[in-house]
Amino acid sequence: MEAEDLLEPQVGPTPEGFPHFHPYHHPAAGWGAAKAVTKFLLREGELLDGPRAMFKMNHEDGGFDCPGCAWPDDMKGLKLDICENGTKHVMWEMTHKRATPELFARHTVSEMYEWSDFKLEDQGRLTHPMVYDPDTDHYVPISWHDAFELIGKTIRGLESPHQASYYTSGRLGNEATFLYQLMIRELGTNNMPDCSNMCHEASGRALQAALGTGKGTVDLKDWEATDALFIMGVNAASNAPRMLTSLVEAYHRGAQIVHINPFIEAGATRALIPHDILDMATFHSTPVSTLNLQVRVGGDMALIRGMAKAVLEQAKTDPRALDREFIERHTHGFEEYRKVCEATEWSDIEQQSGLSRADILKAARIYTDADRSIFSWCLGVTQHEHGVSTIREIVNILLLRGNLGREGAGPSPVRGHSNVQGNRTCGIDNHPPEQFLERMDEACGITSPREFGLDTIGTLQAMNRGDVKVFVGMGGNFALAVPDSAFSYEAIRNCELTVQVSTKLNRSHVVHGKQALILPCLGRTEKDHQRQGVQATSVEDSMSMVHLSVGMKRPASKHLLSEPAIVSGIARAALPTSATPWEWYIEDYDRIRDTMSRALDGFEDFNRRVRLPLGFRIKQPARELVFYTKTGKAEFSAAPLPDVIPEAGMLALGTMRSHDQWNTTIYSDDDRYRGIKNLRTLVFMNADDMRERGISEFDPVNIVSTARDGSHRYLEDYLAIPYDMPKGCAAGYMPEMNVLCALCDYSTESDQPIMKHVKVHITPAT
Repeated sequence: MEAEDLLEPQVGPTPEGFPHFHPYHHPAAGWGAAKAVTKFLLREGELLDGPRAMFKMNHEDGGFDCPGCAWPDDMKGLKLDICENGTKHVMWEMTHKRATPELFARHTVSEMYEWSDFKLEDQGRLTHPMVYDPDTDHYVPISWHDAFELIGKTIRGLESPHQASYYTSGRLGNEATFLYQLMIRELGTNNMPDCSNMCHEASGRALQAALGTGKGTVDLKDWEATDALFIMGVNAASNAPRMLTSLVEAYHRGAQIVHINPFIEAGATRALIPHDILDMATFHSTPVSTLNLQVRVGGDMALIRGMAKAVLEQAKTDPRALDREFIERHTHGFEEYRKVCEATEWSDIEQQSGLSRADILKAARIYTDADRSIFSWCLGVTQHEHGVSTIREIVNILLLRGNLGREGAGPSPVRGHSNVQGNRTCGIDNHPPEQFLERMDEACGITSPREFGLDTIGTLQAMNRGDVKVFVGMGGNFALAVPDSAFSYEAIRNCELTVQVSTKLNRSHVVHGKQALILPCLGRTEKDHQRQGVQATSVEDSMSMVHLSVGMKRPASKHLLSEPAIVSGIARAALPTSATPWEWYIEDYDRIRDTMSRALDGFEDFNRRVRLPLGFRIKQPARELVFYTKTGKAEFSAAPLPDVIPEAGMLALGTMRSHDQWNTTIYSDDDRYRGIKNLRTLVFMNADDMRERGISEFDPVNIVSTARDGSHRYLEDYLAIPYDMPKGCAAGYMPEMNVLCALCDYSTESDQPIMKHVKVHITPAT
């Protein structure tokens, strides 16, 4: 395939003004965040209404859950625990701008396809259900009844239920999630791709294999009690900004904080927390790290293996280095793991991690000196071929010192979206366990299919083959989030019908099937009026806390439906004789929760417990040292150390978000914490790598990725930016760089796309 066949028009916003790069040395959050939020509110015309609405929603009874990250609410009831990105995310949803039928009448879909992603979303909130008219290349209004009938008729006309695939985004609340998976299984398939397939699938599989649970075991109280925090592959200031509060508190009480990342991010240096009024008034920031280790891209497992090797070597003379009683009583496979660690040479550990033995020993000493330790990680660890092995290696080192089942210790994955974890808990799983299906069937009176379904990669491959003809996207921006943009766009266009349930116009509406529907839904900030009154939905955060969220704003349009109501409408149209009381459920969401309490383990007495002041925590057996593994114990793993060093002349490139971005939503072309202004089409490089290639700052470069199958993908005229990062590594922004990530390059351990270890050649543009 030729280069021009692989390229799609660039969908990022065009920079306004000359690009600017200046290293950022100010603390995370603080006045920089306040200034950025003010600038954002001025641009959106929300300077007065925005803060007032945020304050009201955070103080009303019933609670409000920010649709941004999944970091837990403060356990002590802090009402001002809000952040820059959360504020932007809420205001982006609450905008006064509207994408009305008149907008669609003025512009063809082909014209809107050429718009930047910023411009698409900047049109404002969707107001009416719309259907694509291929004769005019316009979206035109359609009634809800006719939209549901089109979906139902198309689904009923499929030769097999497996010819449809149903995507879920983390913005979906638990009640809508439960109804959605119930509908899908009643239709007869487990084709349920979701955003976890691209983000934390590795975490779930690793923790399930090691501990018998797909979730972390710690909560915020543990973060408040731990002696050492190891933060891996996380840009806290941008991706989980409220984590900064926990890091500042940890530093003040003397805990050690180790950040492990190819970049030293702003959130790994100093922070100034906005609700610390005195610190804000005196411009007093707090360190949020005691050690920064710049591991090479993909080298995290080698680092942890080195730390474990050091712990075992220390144990030969220091009996306190290992918790031998814990290992003997609660674990399986220790001796095999010990032998693997001893057989791994220090020279290999140094080479693969990109760190010196001395630096690794510093981290190991921090770990052995701490009585209680937490390891926390995000996509910098998961989006690799060996993501599962790396997370199991994290569990290994925790087990060595008994850092499980006690306060202040354990694994703590950071979910990047508000209800990704809740989606999986409430049934979105293309590979469901039999125990879950049995309980579902008994509670709901259906017979769920037992055949495993398609995940994200499988769905795109099946679309390309013509095996998936209907795609329903419940939130999110599927087309822009997935890898291999050129291939994926064509796969989506191959569908007979695509349905997008959305709040704003995005790339997935202009990359669509032969028939296409846009179904506008309520946002989380809006009141959800149903027959029995205003309804609340529930969400689950990164630490398994479940609580209610109630919107307080008037809906953006009288034509919007809630996500549960949309699911109900689709279900009744596709399953006209279904005995499931779809319409009855929508009248009062307590009825959905009553069924969930019978169907879902840990949701017993749901309606009462979710109304407790901070909600409730789903029971976590591994936290109590109960392991649902084959041996009934926590399992050590003994995976070989992977080779992560790219071939000669190549670099390992990782995709990432900018600071002024939330997943695929881009607020501006700036990346304040990395010193970037007016630029997204860039690549960060090590200065030595640039010199070797004859590249200077802001030089245009061409980037060519090489997939496992030998095929190539291309980006042209990106600007090179020197950055403090390990030699042999590079980085750039998603979604622009998703075109470089081949769909065939997915992890054999997790089936996740390999977005953080793309092998590339970078050369000066001619």
